[in-house]
Amino acid sequence: MRGPAAPKDPVEKRPCLYVVLDKTISGTKDPEGVIRDYVFLEGRLIDQVRFTSGDLDEELLQMLPKMETFRKLVHSVGVSIKAEDPEDREKEVEFQFQCYGKTDKYTTGTVMEMTLPCTGEEMVLPVDAYPVNEDDDCFGSFNFIFPEENKNMSLTVKFYVNDGYDVPEIEVDPPVQFDSEAYRKMIAGSLVSTGNNYRLKKVIEKCKRGEDVTIAYIGGSITQGAGGKPINTMCYAYRSYAAFCEMFSPCGGDNVHYVKAGVGGTPSELGMVRYDRDVTKDGEIEPDLVVIEFAVNDEGDETEGVSFESLVMKILQAKQAPAVLLNFAVFMSDWNLQDRLQPIGERYELPMVSVKDAVVPQFETSDVITKRQFFYDIYHPTNDGHRIMADCIAYLFETVDKEEMAAEDISLDKEPVYGIQFKDIVRFDRKDADEYAEISQTGYDAYDTDIQYVERDMDLNASPEFSDNWMNDGSISGAEFKMNLTCKNLVAVIKDSGSSEFGTADIYVDGEVVKSINPLDNGWAHCNPQILIDERESGEHEVIFRMKQGDEGKKFTILGFGVTK
Repeated sequence: MRGPAAPKDPVEKRPCLYVVLDKTISGTKDPEGVIRDYVFLEGRLIDQVRFTSGDLDEELLQMLPKMETFRKLVHSVGVSIKAEDPEDREKEVEFQFQCYGKTDKYTTGTVMEMTLPCTGEEMVLPVDAYPVNEDDDCFGSFNFIFPEENKNMSLTVKFYVNDGYDVPEIEVDPPVQFDSEAYRKMIAGSLVSTGNNYRLKKVIEKCKRGEDVTIAYIGGSITQGAGGKPINTMCYAYRSYAAFCEMFSPCGGDNVHYVKAGVGGTPSELGMVRYDRDVTKDGEIEPDLVVIEFAVNDEGDETEGVSFESLVMKILQAKQAPAVLLNFAVFMSDWNLQDRLQPIGERYELPMVSVKDAVVPQFETSDVITKRQFFYDIYHPTNDGHRIMADCIAYLFETVDKEEMAAEDISLDKEPVYGIQFKDIVRFDRKDADEYAEISQTGYDAYDTDIQYVERDMDLNASPEFSDNWMNDGSISGAEFKMNLTCKNLVAVIKDSGSSEFGTADIYVDGEVVKSINPLDNGWAHCNPQILIDERESGEHEVIFRMKQGDEGKKFTILGFGVTK
């Protein structure tokens, strides 16, 4: 091929900050049928740039989240997408860089957008092409709209800086050597304990005989598969399940069944409420092994360990005596709550795996994998990160398989580390509330459909959590939800929202305000558990939800409840 007779001089590239570097994205259908993927930025943009671009001036980083200072620093946004499959490189993806608004989070802020080829060619958005918008608040997300579902594409996003700002060039990381001795040593470092292996050995032997075995996973967004592309087969849960099948199933995994029940942004406080519905399918499924992953979610657990221990006991006490494996994930900041949760595993002699113990010590030298390679964003793993998590669990399986079986099962008759008063908690919602409480309400007639959606089991498309809810749509002044019931413990699951149409509700228990819940505190549509009653003895209680003064015309959604009698 001949080139042009008079090629143009190259355009000098500005220095740039890398926000995303060679990360895999893949679209799935949202509830409206649009094929989307997101990179969330609210509260994460500084850390996202820091971990992708390396050491940077802190003053410069602080200019990024707000549009006003962003305009001073950033000249243009460069975005490139390359389809994994060459046949998809003739297609296009719609890109949006969304700034959240002050008046209405999702509609009044600036949205910078362009159409991207899937060839890997970089397209550039000049920031000054968009006029100043006084309603801009903070940057929310990169949004992508795809022509087809589940087409993996590699994404890179750069912020080119204005004249007068200087940023260092980054070094591209070498590929992870998964077959190296250093990698195997890193994986071995994840094994906290095989514990009392009696239950897990029984599961392995049962599988080897070709009998039906069910492995279930419950946790937060990492268990849901966030960062894995596609989310159903690249997540650590499926990959560790597949490793179990390969190691122990005599029939290619046909006798091994899989349940994935991860819900993003939620702690074990919600996990204990939804376990029966999301994992056992209200008693239809009896898991043989349950992997629990809440080590990076339980900062939001108001019981500080009681919920997690109650969930562990809820599972361990089931009639089929399932094995429980604790999985301690990690954030990009090297943080998790292993120190809080590991004592629970030690008390009940549970097998435990720590991804933190495996990867954090080597991040300093990056002998095996860098943070840029392990993390999709500041919270979630990439495909490589999910593989490492799965390999850590598989290493525990392999180790237990080689051990002698413990002489007897674990004892559940032990003094709790923190408490187990929620171990018998039962979920109810609008569909079956009459079995648990007497409810009278005014204005809570609507169903809220703009709720949290998650990908369950092998599904690529998300389905709703707590769809049988009670919604106050704000149309009736004086809306009130009143419930009378007998219980020891009561957990309300409230919908958080990013919409300014939602307002604060006061929650009364026996005439006293015990909580004032503002759905906007967390700023996005997800499930928020709140403990309303926690007592030693069962008693009769009256619970009332009433909109706070000044918010009488606002919306509020009660998703469901968890109760112990």
